[in-house]
Amino acid sequence: MGDSSILFKKITYPINQALSDYLERYDRVSKVPISYDDLLRFSGGISVYDKNGQDTLWIRVYYNEFESAEIDLTLKKIYSLLLSDGNLGILKFLNVDSIDYCTFGNSKPFRIKVRNILNDNYTHFYIKKADASRVYGLELEHLLSPDKINFLVYKDTLIEEHIMGIPGDVFIKTLLSDCTETEKAQIAKEFVKFNERCMIRLLGDMRSYNYVVVPTHDFDQVVYKIRAIDFDQQCYEGNFKIYRPQFFKENYSLVKLVKDKLQDSSIDQYKDEERSALAKRIHSAENKIKRLLQIMSDDNIAPKENQMQLQMELYRYTNDMNFKNAKSMGYIMKAAFEFIIRNFKNVNY
Repeated sequence: MGDSSILFKKITYPINQALSDYLERYDRVSKVPISYDDLLRFSGGISVYDKNGQDTLWIRVYYNEFESAEIDLTLKKIYSLLLSDGNLGILKFLNVDSIDYCTFGNSKPFRIKVRNILNDNYTHFYIKKADASRVYGLELEHLLSPDKINFLVYKDTLIEEHIMGIPGDVFIKTLLSDCTETEKAQIAKEFVKFNERCMIRLLGDMRSYNYVVVPTHDFDQVVYKIRAIDFDQQCYEGNFKIYRPQFFKENYSLVKLVKDKLQDSSIDQYKDEERSALAKRIHSAENKIKRLLQIMSDDNIAPKENQMQLQMELYRYTNDMNFKNAKSMGYIMKAAFEFIIRNFKNVNY
């Protein structure tokens, strides 16, 4: 499987003025004041267990009576901004059922559960400390993946919608073996495409618990898609293998599925299909991506030694001098997109 270990905790980088202006320009800035630090002032909490009685490492927190009402109202307003264009008329139908705090990982998010009291439907969203590379990752996911994603930023606080699906590690452990042979072949195809997409857009650390498997029923079959849910490692690590899900031991079952179910010619075909699709998405969102990459190129979102290691590994992988001459992680990202467009779509970028 190769060595794809992440040795050190990721550094958090602030959102600079240029990125803040970009977010404002494209309606990514929350009109409701919200602070991650305010949510940290909880009075206490209890451990959250799953249906099998296992500790999830999330804590259900509560606040004193003086802060609780204000926090609830703010979270309902955030929900309306994120999911219904800020319509405050729905607030009277909403209830904040729970606020959970994650005790592990880089971002230590709060998970908010909001329920519609009229029909008992509920939705989750997350509140985290804003980190520039995570914001770049979310925006690139929105622009370049087959799926759109909602998120908002308020100063140093990030609000993300919940991405629905079966956590990859849970799917591999409990459901993969029950899939039909046809479904397994389709999952193998999707993993090849997911692997290629992460590699090209330099989204790292896609171990099985950082993506979800999304089943969709279509006539007489179930079609599976794979979606990233964690964007902490956008353009950060220096080891190129970190950006290739195939090298994580947690994904071994899916890698084996690819080897068992797909011929080399099919794997190459699916890689080309994904690269062509990415080239078309880059072209269709050309102005936004140019603006984002320019901001990214001037930003500092990774240690210099990581950048230098990655650019040389990519140069050896592609023989493209643009990687060797890159001056920042943003320039490496720009070189990757230019490489894809030159090789997979006849467009000028």
